[in-house]
Amino acid sequence: MADQTSDTVDCTVIYLARHGQTPLNESGALRGLADPPLDEAGHEQARRLGAALGPRRPSLVVASPLRRAIETAQPVADWAGLPVTTDQRLIDRDYGPWTGASKESVVARRGSVDDAPGVEPQATVLDRAVAGLTDIARRHRGATVVVVSHDAVNRQVLAAFRPELGEPDTLPQDNGCFNTLEWRDGTWVVLDVNEIPPGCEGQPDRPAAARQASRNEPPRQTRHRRH
Repeated sequence: MADQTSDTVDCTVIYLARHGQTPLNESGALRGLADPPLDEAGHEQARRLGAALGPRRPSLVVASPLRRAIETAQPVADWAGLPVTTDQRLIDRDYGPWTGASKESVVARRGSVDDAPGVEPQATVLDRAVAGLTDIARRHRGATVVVVSHDAVNRQVLAAFRPELGEPDTLPQDNGCFNTLEWRDGTWVVLDVNEIPPGCEGQPDRPAAARQASRNEPPRQTRHRRH
């Protein structure tokens, strides 16, 4: 019984969210380190996210330092009576000189975004994001934390922590969604993927694979350790 109590206390719950919509999302451009604000739809998604996650009493709300992430995190923080803190390790993937270009145009010229010169490698994105999340989880053992980042970051993390979900590029991450993760003494577990807060009308239905991963399929305790 003592061990079970210890496990419960040490379990950190991380709600890993994607920021709300911006004009660049609508245009299909690679956002990267560009810093547009949320648009009207994005502010509504942020409000819904706040209403969904704020009452879960997070002890910390952390965002990427980009404006769209901070603006999305703010309603959650307001609900919880907390400030929004930022962590550089959660920032979007750096697309270098291709920032603002459409993905299709980059693929047409270079074969893939990954092969375009000046683009931050996916492995680098993953390493810094996992380091950031693990550091947050270690410093807030037993707590609930809301983290707001970007689709390019979230997909890498989810695929690494739960490989059976598939390749990162295939994972759904709608604007304003959140994913539920747990951290237990160095072990990461993905419990839910691409959850849409109630009331976000106009959001596309989640693909069947995501619904199965988060509802029908028993959570597999995928072990991802970082020392």
